[in-house]
Amino acid sequence: MPGTPHGPESGAGAPEGGGPAARESRSGKATLRDVAERAGVSAMTASRVLRDDPRVHPATRDRVRAAAAALGYRPNELARRLRLGRGTGLVGLVVTNLANPFYSRLALGVDAVLAPDGLKTVIGNTRQDLDAERDLVADLVGRRVDGIIAVPAGDDQRHLAAAAAEGVPVVLASRPPEGFAADCVLVDDFGGARDATARLIARGHRRIGFLGSPPAVYTGTERLRGYRSALAAAGLPADERYVRQGQTQPHQAERAAAALLRLPDPPTALFCSNNRNTIGAFRALRATRSAAALAGFDDFELADALGLPLTLVAYDSDELGREAGRLLRARTRAHDPATGPPPSTRRVVLATELVEYGG
Repeated sequence: MPGTPHGPESGAGAPEGGGPAARESRSGKATLRDVAERAGVSAMTASRVLRDDPRVHPATRDRVRAAAAALGYRPNELARRLRLGRGTGLVGLVVTNLANPFYSRLALGVDAVLAPDGLKTVIGNTRQDLDAERDLVADLVGRRVDGIIAVPAGDDQRHLAAAAAEGVPVVLASRPPEGFAADCVLVDDFGGARDATARLIARGHRRIGFLGSPPAVYTGTERLRGYRSALAAAGLPADERYVRQGQTQPHQAERAAAALLRLPDPPTALFCSNNRNTIGAFRALRATRSAAALAGFDDFELADALGLPLTLVAYDSDELGREAGRLLRARTRAHDPATGPPPSTRRVVLATELVEYGG
């Protein structure tokens, strides 16, 4: 009967100590067969114990676990999942700048949704470099990840389209897909930038500078469009002398802001398209003792401690990650015929709000 001790698995003839039962594989790591030999059981029984099969006799279970502990055996979970057709249990998260706190919040949101399903997130940083992104996506596909969540570096997304065509579920965050169909979760970049710029205009500012990401970055171009829309709605010219794009780090934004503040007729307010530009602009305002007003996209830690009036476009970056995780989870489950036909692609847009500090 199942679970009834008999033969060598009941303890009779079980080897003690080291000897051949404790040998290691050529890689230097203990194998399942090593564990089985040390415990005096078959490899199948050892496997059942390590899978928590309740039918194994308690004495046999204890002996196998003791052998595994003595040998330092660790099961190859990746190989087991692949044998069972369950994928690798890994999801790739491709981001452009790990120095930006936004991406840590995004990753926490993704993990909060996927971890309960037993999926682990592997993060890759592209440094806003398209070639690095292509290589990273190709590596993830080669490692047979269960899905990819990506914040693309630009609008050339053929490598992501190729991954999706190979059957890897792909979800985009912060930027929409270009040239292929995929789920995505975005922020209302246009509306948030328009509202923040309109707030500066309502306070009497007519010369408003813009500090933004490289032109190839979708969020930066949408936020520039929102800035220009607010100026147009107020009947104000969009003076290109006040626009600076391409800054990805605070020190670059500080130089760009300082250059704007040195103009013969400098802006009386600055709008920044992300938190890295806002921090750089703040440093420039401090260094030049300028009284220019400051507004920016992305709330960030210690924004309330800067000691100057500050308007920020806020949204829940954790929720952005959670929604990306939900979209990927739905897409991966769609690979199971038992769940029905795959869902149509979805586009989710998160709302923004204005927050005021130091007023």
